[in-house]
Amino acid sequence: MATSYADPLVWGVILVIGVLTFAIRLSFIGLFGYLDEIPPRLERPLRYVPAAVLAALVLPAFVTLDASGLAVDKLVAGGLAAVVAWRTENVFATMAAGMGALWLVRFLVLPAL
Repeated sequence: MATSYADPLVWGVILVIGVLTFAIRLSFIGLFGYLDEIPPRLERPLRYVPAAVLAALVLPAFVTLDASGLAVDKLVAGGLAAVVAWRTENVFATMAAGMGALWLVRFLVLPAL
């Protein structure tokens, strides 16, 4: 049986998910609004959240398969960008190196093969 977008169950699930997402975000805002200082036991793991989120957003682009198999151009560019980021800690240099490597591999190296 196909589910229609007019089905009240679909809208109910969407509403429940939206309310739960809002409640989770509001709980952190409310919690940190009442605290004068974040406990060190909570602050340590929170330092790793930005890196984990960035990795979760970026990494799938490097390991997904395209029509010809593994996306070599993205893998090479991502690897070079990671090395530049580690060595320089400069965001602009990282983006420039990654995009430069992507364009170089995509437009000069791969067509020659």
